[in-house]
Amino acid sequence: MPKHQVPNLSDLSDLCTPWCVHVAATLRIADHIAAGITDINELAAAAGCDAGSLHSLLGHLVGKGLFEEPAPGRFALNETAQKLLDPAQRLGLDLDGIGGRFAHAWGTLLTYVRTGKPAYRETFGLPFWEDLDAHPDIAASFDALIGPIGHSAPTPEFQITGGWESVRTVVDVGGGTGALLAEILRARPEVRGTLVDFPRTVARSGEIFQAAGVADRVTVVGQSFFDPLPAGADLYLLKKVLNNWPDREALAILNRCAEAARPAGRVVVLSSVSPDDAPRQLVMEMVLLGGKQRTVSEFRELARAAGQQPSGTFVVECGPT
Repeated sequence: MPKHQVPNLSDLSDLCTPWCVHVAATLRIADHIAAGITDINELAAAAGCDAGSLHSLLGHLVGKGLFEEPAPGRFALNETAQKLLDPAQRLGLDLDGIGGRFAHAWGTLLTYVRTGKPAYRETFGLPFWEDLDAHPDIAASFDALIGPIGHSAPTPEFQITGGWESVRTVVDVGGGTGALLAEILRARPEVRGTLVDFPRTVARSGEIFQAAGVADRVTVVGQSFFDPLPAGADLYLLKKVLNNWPDREALAILNRCAEAARPAGRVVVLSSVSPDDAPRQLVMEMVLLGGKQRTVSEFRELARAAGQQPSGTFVVECGPT
């Protein structure tokens, strides 16, 4: 922000607008308008809600630049509202799915800041992962959010020391529904892969591997990554995994990878390590899980505790010792 521009405290503390956006997304208002339903009474009937309340909500959003009201009580999409038609955008906003868990979890922020520990249980009665296990529909929307629908097709083009020529086996630890592993295998026909994640998650990977044409080169293992991992692979991949956990659990995951990778395998960590001079940020996994975005120096200490030596910055490699 330019130095001369002073942030407005009311704007910074506004809770009305984000909740209105979430509600509009949950009610599929943009989809109804795109289908030609523009009158407020017809919109309310299609969305199954009160017309007066919906009119107030949409009026607020029009004032914030989301939606247009070309005539009283008639609404239209603008460029910003068009984005609500994107299923990937809706996944994180829909209060009936994982978006609702994320939204309400921010209500536990005070406890997290006071204690340094997640307080998700305060709102939902169970820790995050146990809550997903207890609610399959929410778990399915979470898997969609972290998969290709929510994050688009991942790129397999990251560099490792010595190149990929010597790599024949890859284990994607905590790899979700397999989107990244599928792309790695599609780009490298000589490589075989193993996907490790919760049973409910890997059960949804078959369609992704089939679509990528790599199903015959994948082994799926439904288990916790805190348990012993499939051993003897050339590469163990951790993408956006360690940042979801406090130091004790992150160390346990690294230890499991180190055990499985010995004597000659490597562990590659993606998107969980930041430069030492990067500004601190508050992100959702901290509030949900007590996770931590570690700097290179912080990760180096963690990796040493796991009996490994790291190198690199954003793509961090560890070789078992």
